[in-house]
Amino acid sequence: MLKETNVSLLSLVVPFLNERDTVQQFAAFGAKLKAEVKQRHQLDLELVLVDDGSRDDSIERYSAALEGEWRIVELSRNFGKEIALFAGIEESRGDYVMMVDADLQHPYDVCLEMIDALMADPQLDVVYTIRDDRRDESMRKAVLGEMFYWLINARQRFNIPPNAGDFRIMRRSAVDALLKVRDKRRFNKGLYAWLGFRQKAIHYTPDERVAGATKWSKLALLTLSLEGITSFTAIPLRIASIFGLLVGLGGIIYGLHIIVTALLYGADVPGYPSLMSAITVLGGFNLALLGLLGEYIWVAVGEVKDRPLYLVRRLHHSDKKENNG
Repeated sequence: MLKETNVSLLSLVVPFLNERDTVQQFAAFGAKLKAEVKQRHQLDLELVLVDDGSRDDSIERYSAALEGEWRIVELSRNFGKEIALFAGIEESRGDYVMMVDADLQHPYDVCLEMIDALMADPQLDVVYTIRDDRRDESMRKAVLGEMFYWLINARQRFNIPPNAGDFRIMRRSAVDALLKVRDKRRFNKGLYAWLGFRQKAIHYTPDERVAGATKWSKLALLTLSLEGITSFTAIPLRIASIFGLLVGLGGIIYGLHIIVTALLYGADVPGYPSLMSAITVLGGFNLALLGLLGEYIWVAVGEVKDRPLYLVRRLHHSDKKENNG
């Protein structure tokens, strides 16, 4: 529901996990942004923070430091950033919704640039950002990234921009469309692209974290990539099918060769080592394919279960009232 007011409202959605050391800096960031958007565009600002299962005193620190209108959605446990972000978007009430990280790696000036771009063009629905610093990554990461985006974008009617993320601003029409998508396994990059609407990209280089360390491990990034692939493309299954057909055709040709050789020369065809190699390779491939099929099946099982995307333990307000979830 939109807030009934003549002044437009901007919601700043911020998921966080154990960010006690960045609270003061973020509070200053929010206060500065609130004053700036009010002066530039006559926008009110509300902060919608989502605690994704923090084990420290982040909530207490935010409650004491934040100014103006804010709410903190305290989830019942850690659901992951993709779900936490959705919870914040669902809680937002603004005519415009911007998503930023609590670690302040999203530059303040870029926030203003995105807001200015959206407000200047009524035809725009979304302004998103693309990280430029990934150009300096190692060759291995660059190749893996290219492979990932080739797989996920192949034969699609929409394109997921490489190196785009959650750092963006959306009009309420696009936000409401996003809220209609209730996928249990969420890959936000894909969902943003799938929505369509008129979008504009802005390139940026993230700032250094003001404190703490990233919560994303290599395993977490790999898992997220796998979730994106299994949620948005069947290309791996098609590649496996083509490979299987080629191997089967090769097996038929080789079998005919053995039969013809035996009939013409009346001798056994040696090949125990090659036979064992072929069995080992094909056995490994079959196991890998079964694992891939299991991932796709697990996605379907998760959707059929129809569990809630998240559960709220408590909702904290700027008026210091707390509601049990």
